[in-house]
Amino acid sequence: MSEKLILGEGTSLHAWDHSTHLAQLPVISAEILVPVSSRAVIVAPHPDDQVVGFGGLMQQLGQLGRTMQLISIIDGDPSQPGSTTWPTERVAAVRPKASSEALQRLDLPLDSVQWVRGGFSDSAVAREEQALSLFIEYQLRPTDVVFVTWELDGRSDNEAVGRAALQAARNAGAQCYQVPLWTWHWAQPEDESIPWQRARKILLDPMTIARKRHAADAFANPLQGDPDISLSPVLTATVLERLLQPFEVVFL
Repeated sequence: MSEKLILGEGTSLHAWDHSTHLAQLPVISAEILVPVSSRAVIVAPHPDDQVVGFGGLMQQLGQLGRTMQLISIIDGDPSQPGSTTWPTERVAAVRPKASSEALQRLDLPLDSVQWVRGGFSDSAVAREEQALSLFIEYQLRPTDVVFVTWELDGRSDNEAVGRAALQAARNAGAQCYQVPLWTWHWAQPEDESIPWQRARKILLDPMTIARKRHAADAFANPLQGDPDISLSPVLTATVLERLLQPFEVVFL
């Protein structure tokens, strides 16, 4: 596990805009990543991770007519610990509605999208990694293309889900690609711990970026924080700014 100390604002967007490595990444298309005969399976710890991390890819796959399965591992964890305004029960009730709204805002053809909830709790993901891997494997077909959070992303739940999905894909004979999310917070622009040689850019046009931002806004309430206990929002403006660039990065 490579849990990073994720505090403060993290590496600025301005710094990433001047990253030589990031600027030189080869471009790859959703059409190449997911062949016409394949299904895309998007695996992430939380539903909002799928939108901010994979929203552009999902929107493009929807336009291509690809079928998709979304697997949200944690669907009601205490994202607002200590909050009486947003207790776990309320977050668990609101998040599925926010997820459905986000998918509509991405303009996805809902008849081609299946959404599976893992039901794992935030504290159990790393401890139950083997069970998690089996759960994901059960959902997979050999022709699937799996997209999941990077196994070295810096957050224990992202990393556990990344490892579990990678093992599940191997067992099922499916292809698996990983996507960095919190990496952009703790890493530096020329950080050699990032596997740049395996990284590719998926370019997003302005309309796709606008839809992705609108979809992310669907999670504003359950992730807004609680000023009564000085609890900051989960998706701060700075975090969203870094995740709403005109591209998404995938590790092949």
